[in-house]
Amino acid sequence: MMANIQQLQDLTTQVRRDILRMVHAVNSGHPGGSLGCAEFLVALYQEIMNRKDGFDMDGKGEDLFFLSNGHISPVFYSVLARSGYFPVSELATFRKLNTRLQGHPTTHEGLPGVRIASGSLGQGLSVAIGAAQAKKLNNDTNLVYSLHGDGELQEGQNWEAIMYASAKKVDNLIATVDLNGKQIDGTTDEVLNMGSLRAKFEAFDWDVLEVVEGNNLEAIIAGLNEAKSRTGKGKPVCILLHTEMGNGVDYMMYSHAWHGKAPNDEQLAKALEQNVETLGDY
Repeated sequence: MMANIQQLQDLTTQVRRDILRMVHAVNSGHPGGSLGCAEFLVALYQEIMNRKDGFDMDGKGEDLFFLSNGHISPVFYSVLARSGYFPVSELATFRKLNTRLQGHPTTHEGLPGVRIASGSLGQGLSVAIGAAQAKKLNNDTNLVYSLHGDGELQEGQNWEAIMYASAKKVDNLIATVDLNGKQIDGTTDEVLNMGSLRAKFEAFDWDVLEVVEGNNLEAIIAGLNEAKSRTGKGKPVCILLHTEMGNGVDYMMYSHAWHGKAPNDEQLAKALEQNVETLGDY
């Protein structure tokens, strides 16, 4: 576990550098959503989750995390590497031939920390529910976490899973929605307005809480701890995490344009100036 907020912030800044350098090196990838979720994943892996040393696919006796919106793999890979799952130097292979760090996470590559292939949106919650029910069957009291894009909730399978989770009282599950209001073709309201996600989840009988400052480490940690306190009470828990796509890079923020576009040399230099090296580049 990290010792204090400053150390967590330093790690978050380094993760942002990793994201930017990874997508720039291969001129492909998804920096926007990755940057927006950097604080969340740092907090989750470094402060919140009960993790064992090493990695096995069974995940017994520890908390589990499932990334549903797999296109934000750069932030996932960076946090996994800097949390000790595989060498940080391997980040340099992102999206290259024969790498374990595919554009979307895959299991057949055997990358430690990756439990499902994701990127086909809308499927991660179903897997997380299955894992949560398996823990109940195994009398494992640890929790299952998942992360989803808000635009991803336009996919229908999510709502079957949301209905199922409450009906079956899957109350060892915390599903977080990255609520940045943007997707590849524009704002979520423009593409397909979903109305109030809070009202929808509550109508499906979930316990819902919101983290308004979704790029503030202290607010995220407080929100996750509050979510943990609500587990085991008969309802699955949803966190609506209000984030900013491209957070930490001024010219990427407040726009959907950087959902899936890599910065050029000049843009990378400007972005790295805003995120100084803290823990050492790979």
